[in-house]
Amino acid sequence: MEHCLRQTVVALRIAGRIGVVERDRVATYYTGLLANVYCHADAHEQAEWFGDDIAVKHGSYEPHVFEFLRMIGASERGLARARKMAAFPGQGAALLKSMYDTHTRLASQFAARIGLDDVTCRALRETYEQWDGKGGPRKLMGEEVSLPARIVQLADLAEVAYRRRGLDAAREYARKRRGRNFDPALADLFITEAEELVAGIDAASSCWEDVIGAEPSLTRFVGGDDLDAALEAMADLVDMKSPRMSGHSRGVANLALEAGRISGLADDELSALHRAGFLHDLGRLGISNAIWDKPGPLTPAELEHTRLHPYLTSRMLAGVPALARSRELAANHHERLDGSGYPRGIGAAQLTPADRLLAAADVYHAMTEPRAHRAARPESEAAAELRSEVRAGRLDGDAVNSVLKAAGHRVSARREWPAGLTAREVEVLGLLARGYSSRQIAERLVVTPKTVSNHIQNIYLKIEVSSRAAATHFAMQHALVGSFEGR
Repeated sequence: MEHCLRQTVVALRIAGRIGVVERDRVATYYTGLLANVYCHADAHEQAEWFGDDIAVKHGSYEPHVFEFLRMIGASERGLARARKMAAFPGQGAALLKSMYDTHTRLASQFAARIGLDDVTCRALRETYEQWDGKGGPRKLMGEEVSLPARIVQLADLAEVAYRRRGLDAAREYARKRRGRNFDPALADLFITEAEELVAGIDAASSCWEDVIGAEPSLTRFVGGDDLDAALEAMADLVDMKSPRMSGHSRGVANLALEAGRISGLADDELSALHRAGFLHDLGRLGISNAIWDKPGPLTPAELEHTRLHPYLTSRMLAGVPALARSRELAANHHERLDGSGYPRGIGAAQLTPADRLLAAADVYHAMTEPRAHRAARPESEAAAELRSEVRAGRLDGDAVNSVLKAAGHRVSARREWPAGLTAREVEVLGLLARGYSSRQIAERLVVTPKTVSNHIQNIYLKIEVSSRAAATHFAMQHALVGSFEGR
């Protein structure tokens, strides 16, 4: 908890000690906050190989070979696990290698989308590089790695070592990796001044306002369309958590917005509703893909975990007063009129028209998307299910009517696709973004797996990516998957 806040405080203290120029200080600040922002982009694949993607991240700071091997195929049993372990040296190792590029590429693109400068975007692209050239993805060496990236690399690992085992362990960690992971000069500074660099770190990182105050150059405020664009970027970020959620948040946001217009909501409430759609599933990031991507029924304990995500969304937004109304709406999107929803079990008297619209939009959109335990349901079935929920007293009839009316006015499919993609390639990309394998795509499209493989290679070349996660991100940004707006 609060690792990124803590590493940012340490990184800024290091930057202050060496007197970095202002642009590098700003880049250090944002790189500290955003270095791990897309570490969930391939959570689906991590969970497939290791069982629990969150546990894998926890263990990655102190990798032990035997512990690592123990986790391979942890979600499987017997022969299935043996097959997974046998396949890991090829397929699994390729995934681990691709993470360098996927995580840093998407983090850098996110920074650009929200208006950060080139120095920050470059630093985020280089957070996995190492002083000795053995990092990735580009194998940069020494001062080829930007200074903000080198500072944050040290702050990242040293903060974890200090928090887990204390000051002496953090110094030893820096000493062992001096000249390997870390810039020797920065490592020497930390070894010498570690006590001052981590002093009061708990208090310094526990208050978001203090972390904001640590960067005096923060003078840019966003609102209106700029804020919507930043929140849309966050929606795409969240939906990378699972391929079956690709485009879900922006799709719900757009559907709820149109339904709100049909319902005659006031402009300020419409804006809050649209933003709540972008943000409503932020809390999904705090729950393992071993649960989200489980193909069978969830256990009662797993269900309780899923019911936490609206609460987590609310807590993530608690420090942003300007989004207070959107936070309320997002926190209520799984509440129901009869009190049977979650996480608070509130009822009709406490649910506003906007609450009811977001809940109906989320249900409709989710039903028309695939999930681990079921295929996507036809739109006619989804509409019938919404009406059934109205009769049962769980969803609001007026809200459902507005959502269904909005869903019935979709624009026709586009004739020209981004990056020169063909209609068939867009179809393949949409299925790939949903987590389907080449064989599964071939079965759905009634073509050979080799044909699908050729399509995927062409897609990757055209959109300049090298992994499913990056391709999914492209598909969401261009409304090729999940987005109500793009249908």
